[in-house]
Amino acid sequence: MNFLTSLSESIIHWGALIFLCALVVGCVYIAFMYWVDVSQTKHTIRRNYPVIGRMRYTLEHMGEFFRQYFFAFDRDERPFDRAERSWVYRAAKHEDTTTAFGSTRSLETPGDIFFVSSVFPKLKEEAVKPAEVCIGEHTARHPYRASSLVNISGMSYGALSKPAVRALSKGAKQAGIWMNTGEGGLSPYHLEGGCDIVFQIGTAKYGVQDEQGHLDDDRLLKVASHEQVKMIEIKLSQGAKPGKGGMLPGTKVTAEIAEVRHIKEGEDSISPNRHIDISCTDDLLNMIHHVRELTGKPTGIKMVVGDLSFFDEFFSRIHQRGLEYAPDFITLDSADGGTGAAPQTLIDYVGVTIRESLPEVVNRVTSYGLRSRIKIIATGKLITPGKAAWALAMGADFVVSARGFLFSLGCIQALKCNHNTCPTGITTHDTELQKGLVPEEKSVRVANYASEIAYSIGLIAHACGVSEARQLNRKHVRMIQDQSHSVCYDDVNPLPKENTNRHETDAF
Repeated sequence: MNFLTSLSESIIHWGALIFLCALVVGCVYIAFMYWVDVSQTKHTIRRNYPVIGRMRYTLEHMGEFFRQYFFAFDRDERPFDRAERSWVYRAAKHEDTTTAFGSTRSLETPGDIFFVSSVFPKLKEEAVKPAEVCIGEHTARHPYRASSLVNISGMSYGALSKPAVRALSKGAKQAGIWMNTGEGGLSPYHLEGGCDIVFQIGTAKYGVQDEQGHLDDDRLLKVASHEQVKMIEIKLSQGAKPGKGGMLPGTKVTAEIAEVRHIKEGEDSISPNRHIDISCTDDLLNMIHHVRELTGKPTGIKMVVGDLSFFDEFFSRIHQRGLEYAPDFITLDSADGGTGAAPQTLIDYVGVTIRESLPEVVNRVTSYGLRSRIKIIATGKLITPGKAAWALAMGADFVVSARGFLFSLGCIQALKCNHNTCPTGITTHDTELQKGLVPEEKSVRVANYASEIAYSIGLIAHACGVSEARQLNRKHVRMIQDQSHSVCYDDVNPLPKENTNRHETDAF
C-alpha cells in the first residue's frame, strides 16, 4: 500500500514538473514567435496579429480538405465532383452503381445534354458486342484492330509511380484495353502486364531522342519492335497545358526514370513547347509519314484544338500530297486540365474543350472525305458512362481517360500530382507512400472500372434503341437550351455527308 501511495505521489510530482516545463517552453516559444511576427515586414496579417495570425495559413491549408468532405455538395466540386468520383470508386470495387430517390444532376442547365430514350429499347438478347474498329488499315504494315470503348490515356512513368504503372498495365490486360505510355518513354512496367500499348512521342521525344533532341530512328525502331506496341502517337499538345511542354520536377527524376527518358538524374525534365523539327503543316505530315514508314505501326497525333482553321489547311495538304501522309488517328484532348502539373493560366484560359472541338473536327474530317481513314479518339474528363457515350455519339471511335483510371487506382483528388507527396502513392516516388498501392490488388479495380463503364455505356445505347454503343449518333442526344426547351444535337451541329470523291479529284 505504501508502495502504491509512493508511486502515485511520484507520478503526480513528475507530471506536474513536466507540465510546468512544457508550459514554460510553450510560453518562451510563443514569445519568440510574437517577436518574429512583429519584426518581419513581409506578411501584414502576422505583423498586425502576431502569433494568432499564423492560424490563417493553417486554416487555409485545411480548408480544401474540409470543403471536400464536409461542406461541398455532390455536384459542387471541381475538377470532378463527388458524384462522379463515387461512381468510379463503386465501379472499380465492383459494387452496386445504382442510386435512389432521383438524380442530383441538374437537368435544366443550358448546355447540358441528355440522351433520347427509344419507345422500343433493345432487349438483352438483342444487344451485341461493340464493333471492332481497324486503325491504319489503308496505310500501316501492321494495322491495329480493337473493339474496346474506353482505354487508358497518356500518363508517363515519372509522373506516375512504379506501382501505379504496373497496376494500370496489368488491369488493362485483364480488361482487354490499351494503355498509352504518355510522353515519358516506354518502361519495363508498361510491358510487364502484357497489355496493348500506344507509344507516345512528346515534344522532348523522351526515350527516342538523340543528343540534339531530334528523333533517333534506331531508338524508335527498338521501341516499336515490341509486339505489345500497337500504335505511335505524336503529341503536339495536351489538355493540362496547351502551348507548354511536360514538366517533371527533378525530385521525381530517379536514376531509373532518367534511364528510360535518356535524361540526367535529379534534374528538372521540361519539354519544349513544340517539336523542334515540326514548325508547319508539311513538317507534321512528313513526321507522320516517316514514323509510320519506319515502324510499320499506325501513327497519329494528339492535340488540344485551338484554331479550327488549322484542320482545313491540314486536310487540304493531305489531299494535295497524297493520302499516305494522313494520320491514322487524331486524339482530341480537352482544354480543361489533365493529370500533369501546369500553369493555372493555361489550364483556365487556353484551348478549346472537347464539348466544342469534337463535333467540329469530326465534321471537318467527314467533309474532306477522310472519315474512313482517320479515326477519332476523344479524351478530357470523360470518366463516366454518360460523358463517354456522348463522345461516341458525336463521332469518336474510341474514348481514352487518364483521371478515370487514376480514381480506379484510389486517387482521392488531393491535388498533389505536381508534388512528390501524393497520399495514395500514385504520383509519388516516396517509397513510404507507394507501399499502400499494391499493383495486384489495384489492377483488379482498373479492370473492373473498364468493364463497368463499357457495360453502362451499353445501357445508354440500348435505352436509345441501338444494339451497341458505336451505333449511337447525334440524333440520340439533345442539348438543353433553357429550362423548358431542348434541341437535337444534330440540329445544332449536323454531321455533313462524307465527300467520298474528294480524294479522287484532289489527291491523285
